[in-house]
Amino acid sequence: MAIERILAVEDDVQLLRSLEIFLRSRRYDVVGVESIASAMDYLVREPFDLVLADVHLPDGSAVELLKWIQGRTVKPIVIMSSGVGTVDEAIECIKLGAFDYLIKPFSNQQLEIAIRKAAQFNHLISVTRYYSAREEEEYELLGSSQAMQELRTLIARVARTDATVLIQGETGTGKELIAHALHRLSPRAHGPFIKVNCAAIPENLIESEFFGHERGAFTGAVARKEGRFELAHGGTILLDEISEITPAVQVKLLRVLQEREFERVGGTRTIRVDVRVIATTNRRLEECVQRNEFRSDLFFRLNVVPIYVPPLRERKEDVLLLAEHFIKRYARKHGVRIFGLSEEAKAALLTHSWPGNVRELQNVIERAVILCDESGIIRPHHLGFVPTVELRTKSVALGQASVPGSSPPAAANEMDKKMPSSEENIPSLGELERRHILEVLARCQWNKTQAAKLLGISVRTLRNKLLEYKQAGFYQGSTDEQETDSQERGT
Repeated sequence: MAIERILAVEDDVQLLRSLEIFLRSRRYDVVGVESIASAMDYLVREPFDLVLADVHLPDGSAVELLKWIQGRTVKPIVIMSSGVGTVDEAIECIKLGAFDYLIKPFSNQQLEIAIRKAAQFNHLISVTRYYSAREEEEYELLGSSQAMQELRTLIARVARTDATVLIQGETGTGKELIAHALHRLSPRAHGPFIKVNCAAIPENLIESEFFGHERGAFTGAVARKEGRFELAHGGTILLDEISEITPAVQVKLLRVLQEREFERVGGTRTIRVDVRVIATTNRRLEECVQRNEFRSDLFFRLNVVPIYVPPLRERKEDVLLLAEHFIKRYARKHGVRIFGLSEEAKAALLTHSWPGNVRELQNVIERAVILCDESGIIRPHHLGFVPTVELRTKSVALGQASVPGSSPPAAANEMDKKMPSSEENIPSLGELERRHILEVLARCQWNKTQAAKLLGISVRTLRNKLLEYKQAGFYQGSTDEQETDSQERGT
């Protein structure tokens, strides 16, 4: 924001008139007053971008005016000036919030430079506020369901503490949003928020990413590097997909949680940090502990405050609310006019099982916004999954999973043998999810990368789902799948 209105507070009438003439020549709107009382009166009644005040005034010290300004909700930038000032006085003014301190006599050029710097600072503040508002919108936890209301209440209660939090839920449910909310509502909100995606970091580098390394610690370590825990000092660290870390790193992480100290890779100096730890996972860590894949003592350290994020299929009343929110966001992003959803599109959204949860809904709505025609009404065919919805409806009635225009895949047939065919036995959501995933895989000729993209989930999540289905005996895979896996590994 540019500096436009300036309030000059100066008891030297000749200097005050000189300041008014110069500032007006630079196209500023200037008001000149000679006392603190007059300055306060103007500031209460009118908005100003900058206050230029002499420290020593007839009715007191402008330091008191500075304190008063800093206590207001809307406060202009303040530049103090004095002809008999001291270093201590200047330091006190800066500590109390003054942007600059000018020693009299100062030239017009000095004053112009100070105002220009103040304008740049003001612009920076405006940009920061803008992006902060955008971030608040980006990370807003939406939902009117009972589950979301209870979740928001829990977040508000936990955020004010320093307790370690373990957030569990399926992929795409918004676990990272909850971590951001915990940080924003905590006393550490002004500190750093550092995220580490444990699943995305190569196994041989994750220790270095966590704790940093010294120069020469390993090949390629040409300089000392601070780890994520050091960067998060005074704030919050988010360990995303914590279940993916190796046993060796689990041991070191346990020490950090217990002692809040560690050594860099290749280093000997112990580094202490003040961080709050939040971890997320889409797996059941209790089961990982039982399979000896995750340390039980680390699990107990992480699970001080467990937070479970319900999948979207368990809170269908939030689907349309989220859809409307995403429509506004992506209509603005892509510069198109969208008036809303047709009733048929709303029904399709409510019928879908959302295996990819909110992330899948987000992708579906963005695609629909892009494909929507000039009418500005999103219809079922814009959503992309209408055939699957219709197919699933038929599957419920007929007790079979088939792909229109093709023979049923072997995997789907094997799955159907496990499923009840009676109309009286209605399939569960989990069973419908299995059918939907296998149908999409069959359509994609068992290309997991393509299928995961259409489903709105990660390839890893898709592989985990298929592994669960195999272990449960719902299907044994297919020749096409094995061939496609070999091709994907080859590429």
